[in-house]
Amino acid sequence: MPMIEAKEGEMEALLQASKLMLASARTAPKSGGIDDIVASIVYGVEKDALADEMEKLAEERGIETFKRDAKNVRDSGAIVLIGVRGAKPFGLNCGACGYESCERFKSEGVRLGRDFLGPTCIFKALDLGIALGSAVKTASLLNVDNRIMYRVGAAATRLNVLPNASVIIGIPLSLKGKNIYFDRPTK
Repeated sequence: MPMIEAKEGEMEALLQASKLMLASARTAPKSGGIDDIVASIVYGVEKDALADEMEKLAEERGIETFKRDAKNVRDSGAIVLIGVRGAKPFGLNCGACGYESCERFKSEGVRLGRDFLGPTCIFKALDLGIALGSAVKTASLLNVDNRIMYRVGAAATRLNVLPNASVIIGIPLSLKGKNIYFDRPTK
């Protein structure tokens, strides 16, 4: 009799949920209808490379939470990475980026900060947040455990996983008997 073992079926479900999360991020509302969201799914050895980079960051910075989150990444089945081309000004001259005009924002050029490229237009950052919320909503509706993680994005930036993104955030995904992202040490 044909059978799909639980582990195989769960991984297939996890990857299908990841793809649906990408669809949710893509169709999330964007400022002015301009889509500057970039995204991908990482699993297998590439996922573990993210965890390795997070552990390097932990050592370099002496920040244990990078190591804690790296363990979560290793224990996850896949990671959805969502980023934004945030170094493009929206054109309202609102000043939220710290410059008096969008022209000044553009003239300053893009530069690497500690974890991401900047400056970042507030409207692009808001678009990223909305895309993230849409993606995790989809995961939740599909009963896939997840957590939005800044530290995963910092490692993805260092590894140049989404080369067109100025800011990247990671969403590790898990199908286990217990949610691994919220029952964990805080440090």
